Amino acid sequence: MPKSPTPPTPDDADHAGGNGPAPDGDGDPNRRWKRLAGWGAIATGAGALVVIVAAIVAVVAIYPKLPDVSELSDYRPKLPLRVYSAEGQLIGEFGEERRNLTPFANIPKVMKDAVLAVEDARFYDHGGVDYKGFLRAAVASLKGGRKQGASTITMQVARNVYLSSERTLSRKTYEILLALRLEQQLTKDQILEIYLNQIYLGNRAYGFAAASEAYFGKPLQNVTTAEAAMLAGLPKAPGANNPVANPRRARARQLYVIDRMQETGFITAEQAAAAKKEELHLRDAADPNRLHAEYVAETVRQMMYAQYGDSIYTSGLKVYTSLVAADQAAAYKSLRKGIMDYERRQVYRGPEKFVDLPTEQKEVDEAVDDALAEHPDNGDVIAAVVLDANAKEISAVRANGETIQITGEGLKPAQSGLAAKAPPNIKIRRGAVIRVAKTPKNTWEITQLPEVEGAFIGMDPRTGAIKALVGGFDFGKNKFNHVTQAWRQPGSSFKPFIYSAALEKGFSPSTIVNDAPLHFDASANGGQPWEPKNFEGTYEGPMPLRTALMKSKNLVTLRVLQSIGAPYAQDWVTKFGFDKDKHPANLPMGLGAGSVTPMQMAVGYSVFANGGYRVNPYLVTRVTDMKDKVIMETEAPVLDETRRAIPQRNAFIMDSLLQSVVKSGTGFKAHQALKRDDLYGKTGTTNDSFDTWFAGFQPTMVGIAWIGYDTPRQLGVRGETGGSLSLPIWIGYMQTALQGVPVTQPAEPPGVVNVDGEWYFDDFTPGHNVASLGLENAEAVPPPVEELTGAPIGAPPPPEERNRILDIFR
Repeated sequence: MPKSPTPPTPDDADHAGGNGPAPDGDGDPNRRWKRLAGWGAIATGAGALVVIVAAIVAVVAIYPKLPDVSELSDYRPKLPLRVYSAEGQLIGEFGEERRNLTPFANIPKVMKDAVLAVEDARFYDHGGVDYKGFLRAAVASLKGGRKQGASTITMQVARNVYLSSERTLSRKTYEILLALRLEQQLTKDQILEIYLNQIYLGNRAYGFAAASEAYFGKPLQNVTTAEAAMLAGLPKAPGANNPVANPRRARARQLYVIDRMQETGFITAEQAAAAKKEELHLRDAADPNRLHAEYVAETVRQMMYAQYGDSIYTSGLKVYTSLVAADQAAAYKSLRKGIMDYERRQVYRGPEKFVDLPTEQKEVDEAVDDALAEHPDNGDVIAAVVLDANAKEISAVRANGETIQITGEGLKPAQSGLAAKAPPNIKIRRGAVIRVAKTPKNTWEITQLPEVEGAFIGMDPRTGAIKALVGGFDFGKNKFNHVTQAWRQPGSSFKPFIYSAALEKGFSPSTIVNDAPLHFDASANGGQPWEPKNFEGTYEGPMPLRTALMKSKNLVTLRVLQSIGAPYAQDWVTKFGFDKDKHPANLPMGLGAGSVTPMQMAVGYSVFANGGYRVNPYLVTRVTDMKDKVIMETEAPVLDETRRAIPQRNAFIMDSLLQSVVKSGTGFKAHQALKRDDLYGKTGTTNDSFDTWFAGFQPTMVGIAWIGYDTPRQLGVRGETGGSLSLPIWIGYMQTALQGVPVTQPAEPPGVVNVDGEWYFDDFTPGHNVASLGLENAEAVPPPVEELTGAPIGAPPPPEERNRILDIFR
């Protein structure tokens, strides 16, 4: 058997290599590197061992202290109070965080794909920590390339829900361990659902559903690929990358997300190309089509806070109201138009501010921006800075940089400010901050922010459901809700309640009452001598109650109230929901000298509209929790005799009287504009025209319009009336609210009869009722026949009517 060869000695080896003898073993470079590598491996292994031991110690020390993540299986983030219209349109949101919890199944696939593509393409493959991702990021960092993130979606959920944003080794350790625990106790879909609802995306929006509403004004379910990519690009830097703060950076980030979606196979090249070309339409905070219901939202917030306290801001309550979006939009638009039309008739008060404009264009732009930041647009009442002005033309610039020209008719509202000798405080000159608005002809006109206020409420008289409520010209300017909080004199719009009381005392629409002067001494009025007058300052002599209400005759109403007794009338008006102590039992009560709110007037007129029942107004129809479980619901009331306020026959005859007001009296413009025979109402103008009203209804809708100054003063130099100022607002609303509503006429109820074309209670027929009042010493001649009968001037009245008139004045 051959012998094993003897290993060569170092000297032999060196000799064999031809290198000659070496003083020691370090002379071989390869051996030296091998030795260093060996020591390096030992050091690396030791270091790794230390890291492993440290990690084990950390896990042992930290893991028991980790929070119980099982609660996330029933994910309950902070959710704001959200208020909706009857159709589900969002009208208000209250809370620290704007968020709309959306179940995983309801989040569109394109949104999930966009997020996965850019944030964690291997989400469904790793166990919470993407080690490949860590390695990739480390290599990229060592090569000096673009810094890459290695946090998975699971790690981001752990960080956003449980940890702070500080960057420390211990915090990262917690994050990794929490991610591992989350993966153990939750499904992947549950983790992704939390992420999609939890992440902050700028503009106070938390979660992609809220961000879709905030940036695009649309439900998340309706986003396109391009929009989803824009939203998916926000988590990296929500403050800097959102399209509102930085459109350029947002666009670049969106394109990157689209590319990633294509690379990861979520979309095709064709879909990516189409998404890159799609033009995005961001939500405009000043969108003229946005539904304005701020007073309603705030009213609901106060109601919910009174019931549930501070929890409403975080518990995710959803409140659905009776508000109809189209009706609300019509009320808002009509009230603002009525107020701005009034402003056009007022004296120009001058620019809101004057600023010095430099000559350099860049400095001019900065000065304009600063000035208009303090004077933002108010809806369709736009702020602008004058660049040049003369008697024939004004050139001004808006906050958006648009330069506008105002000429011709558009200058008329501010002629006093363009006059050569205009005082400095109203002079329109370069640097003046003015208000402008678009005309129906799409040209510009100068205007001014109104000082006058207004209110409108639309309510279903059959249920009390509020369909529209506008508490003032602008909620941002004045948060005082004039519908519910403004106690004002109702003026002549209160007369129908006095007439209703008179019907129960034997009066009828045909009762003749003298429209002639009255004088009361101090004892009769409870204060000082009083000599009331009609609005126009003239008197027309004897006339039937129907004509008196049509013409809103003050002296007739006072004679009626004096006859039935003020205490009786005071008790009677409480049946309509009015406060007794707000209507002292004296004669001025008959002219609306008491105090009401527009809401009370809506309730009062509803009694006439629904056949005599009292209904309570309501806004909230349903309240649900964050998971849409109903916790409160309002049922429409049943109109039975327990709700009876006045007899049905009383309401029927009052409707007949109020119909005459609209057809032929002070409210005739309503009939003229709407061309319906089922309209009823009454104008109201208080003493010295401090308040103007129109209160009216169709059997399915009551509308109350009010205009006045918060600090009462005369409306206009010559005074305005309910017919000139408030009635047009009511008409504008009803044009929308009554669309598609068939014309209806109330059925004749028991207890009434029609005699010679006039309605009477069956126990107060002619000869058995109050035939006349105030004619004992009447010096006034009877009114023309046509005022009593409706016959044309010069035409003889019917024989039965002629006999009745002769009997009254015999």
